[in-house]
Amino acid sequence: MNHHGMRRRGRPRWHALVEWGIRLLAGAALLAIALIFVFIAREALPLLWSTDARAELRLADLFLPRQWPGYDAPVFVWQPVGPIPKYNLVPLIVGTFKITIMAMLISAPLAIACAVYLAHYSPPRLRELIKPTIEMLAGIPSVVLGFFALSLLADLVSASFGFEYRLNGVVAALALSVTIIPVIFTVSEDALRAVPAAMVEGARALGARRHQIALRVTLPAALPGVAAALVLGFGRAIGETMVVLMASGNAAVVELFDWSTSVRTMTATIAAELGEVPRGTTHWQVLFLVGILLFALTFALNLIAARVVERTRRRLGGEA
Repeated sequence: MNHHGMRRRGRPRWHALVEWGIRLLAGAALLAIALIFVFIAREALPLLWSTDARAELRLADLFLPRQWPGYDAPVFVWQPVGPIPKYNLVPLIVGTFKITIMAMLISAPLAIACAVYLAHYSPPRLRELIKPTIEMLAGIPSVVLGFFALSLLADLVSASFGFEYRLNGVVAALALSVTIIPVIFTVSEDALRAVPAAMVEGARALGARRHQIALRVTLPAALPGVAAALVLGFGRAIGETMVVLMASGNAAVVELFDWSTSVRTMTATIAAELGEVPRGTTHWQVLFLVGILLFALTFALNLIAARVVERTRRRLGGEA
């Protein structure tokens, strides 16, 4: 105990300063997140008590179908500009998840396959070339990817599959997958290479082949990191704006199983409409409510990712 106390008393003062500096930066990050949420909530929550807002919009109309003039049945409609504003958020939520799921289905297998190849099959020189090239995709501005999808990819996809709409969810998902692949690939490849070499050497000593080592040893051992990579990619896809704004067609259509229709996402709606909406109106408040939904969704994804990673580590630790 005395020796431990002497070590603490003999610690340089700059260690304590660095420790307090790290704590200060962590607290500042948490404070910034809290202030962002407070700012968004301050603009959106008047929907709950404003008499004018409640007269124009019922909260149930945000999520439930309603019978509107000109429609034969209750429908989900996002049409904030018109004689009768319609603020249903379901088309935006459906469009967001449609594009995100399609982009994940495209990018996740490619990114994980590339990570496995570089970790087990690639020569060192080829790895030094491929890894930076894939990671450089993250540096491409999203507006450039959106312009590429709008001008070239849309025509190619329409000609190949005969889609009715030139700009649709498939085009946006293909462009969006380019932004997700570097995220999933980098984290997955680092997780695969962090697997202890003793596990690999033990599998080789037992006569396992290279593909058996990759699929039955290193990939299960790196599963927490791969799961975290997938959640990070999912969150990156949900938060993307310019690609989906330029390439999705921006039609608020609720088509759950038709992947070729034009869609409209929550982020694209905020980017396209917030700059033209009068401050303090119902439309303004609803857009900030969409921001709260995105904030809550991202927070929930982070919690789910932490829980999944922790349970996976415990399960793998128990099996070991």
